[in-house]
Amino acid sequence: MAHGKSIKLFLTDGSPNGILTAEIINWTGHVLSAPRTKLSELIQREECARTGVYFLVGHDPENSLPSVYIGESDDVANRLKQHNRTEESGGKDFWEKVCLVTGKDQNITKTHIKYLESRLIEIAKRGGQCQLINGTSHQYNRLPESDTADMEYFLEQIQVVLPVLGYEFLKEMKKLSQKTQTMATTVSSEITEETEFYLATKDTNASAKVIDGEFYVLAGSQVRREVTDTRHTYTKNLRPQLFENNIINSDTYTFNQDYLFSSPSAAGGVILGRASNGRKDWRQVGTNITYGQWLENQVDSVELKEEL
Repeated sequence: MAHGKSIKLFLTDGSPNGILTAEIINWTGHVLSAPRTKLSELIQREECARTGVYFLVGHDPENSLPSVYIGESDDVANRLKQHNRTEESGGKDFWEKVCLVTGKDQNITKTHIKYLESRLIEIAKRGGQCQLINGTSHQYNRLPESDTADMEYFLEQIQVVLPVLGYEFLKEMKKLSQKTQTMATTVSSEITEETEFYLATKDTNASAKVIDGEFYVLAGSQVRREVTDTRHTYTKNLRPQLFENNIINSDTYTFNQDYLFSSPSAAGGVILGRASNGRKDWRQVGTNITYGQWLENQVDSVELKEEL
């Protein structure tokens, strides 16, 4: 059974576009988020003098995925000052927002942070939800078993908090059936989960699941080779990025891994190579009703309480 979490958000200057802090009750971590325009104020905060891991995030209008750099430092304030310089001076131009994660106490050490940085880069690469700017990555496993367990828990909380602040690039597929996924008509006779859907045409064959309210296309899903609408944002920007990141195999035109999409329409657009109405194009396995009808049924099945 899933349990709720209490996340405390604080707008330090009363503006949603300013510096935000975030905490989870009974978690030793502390999160700061700010636009680059507020960097001069951010680096004056005491949290920025601690050991921490940070994310630089930018959005290019030509790309569907955000650009992200993941780093760590014993003194994040000085590191962010370096990143704020021009490219010619050794800085980074692409980013517009920064997010910093530190500990509330002194128990988070340089070794812990280097481990977290390594795991965060690994997750961001595997998830394919961003264009990772980091030139190199490394595996860092120099932690005792107990510390590794603590940092994995710490990492899970980061993955809970960041999407609340609008940072979606660390989301992972966590709950998949272990059976081999079968596509097209054969899949409907073998898989009966209510949250599984398919999209099948003469040259596409894809399966997807709705998990925790999010839409995942499953590994092995077939993508149409021809693109007939190059103006659409998902075919113009997102589809090429998924090929570039090897989420979709450029030889077989199939998904190498499960992939989280922002919507069924985004998934349909990438798979079909044209604009897609995901509510109509995706159908539920077993019932053959559309995704839109399935959503409607979920609401219609709820019995509302009558007011006394």
